[in-house]
Amino acid sequence: MAVGFCIHPRPARPARALVARFKDVVCAHLSDNMSRIAGTEAALRPWHKGGQLLGVALTVRVAPGDNLMVHKAIDLCEPGDVIVVDAGGITSQAIIGEIMSSMAAARGAVGMVIDGAIRDAGALAKGRFPVYARAATHRGPYKNGPGEIHVPVSIGGMIVYPNDIIVGDEDGLVAVRSQDAPALLAAARAWCQKEEKVLKAIRENKPLDRAWVDATLRANGCDGVG
Repeated sequence: MAVGFCIHPRPARPARALVARFKDVVCAHLSDNMSRIAGTEAALRPWHKGGQLLGVALTVRVAPGDNLMVHKAIDLCEPGDVIVVDAGGITSQAIIGEIMSSMAAARGAVGMVIDGAIRDAGALAKGRFPVYARAATHRGPYKNGPGEIHVPVSIGGMIVYPNDIIVGDEDGLVAVRSQDAPALLAAARAWCQKEEKVLKAIRENKPLDRAWVDATLRANGCDGVG
């Protein structure tokens, strides 16, 4: 075996019904219930027309600027996969563009996440196939390797394991371990209901309890609190 140049066995995928329960759950509610240390940094952003990204991570690690293993991942992907590529965050060369994203979509992939650069940004912006990346550049990739598939990867400061549930929206991306999914779903939905009550009160011009603001300031020794 060549270290760093390998297609590893894929673990068992989470049940499709479990993944589907994350439909329309926003990243902010997931992140708030993951101690606010989960998710990608702001530099990784959506390049497509809009809509939620939801699927199962097919993880790929490549040498910066090289997409040989991404091509192989497209050949291996299954319906519902999100091809998640750790390209080292380097943006000097594009890892994928319109052709590769179209190939992935035709294979049943539901999105691509590139910790690196993409190209054909104008074409991707017109479509609804979810693509997240750091930047766009016209410079194309090498196709020499090395790379690995089905390994833990680092994406914008977030560790993604093979078959994690990937949720993406306009705010960014969150990876959820399948064993954490049921409890996190319940917490996120409760969080959503709490925020909806606050927003309803604001719309109806009802008073909100803001005493916690001054209480927190006083507890921190802030001068000038009313």
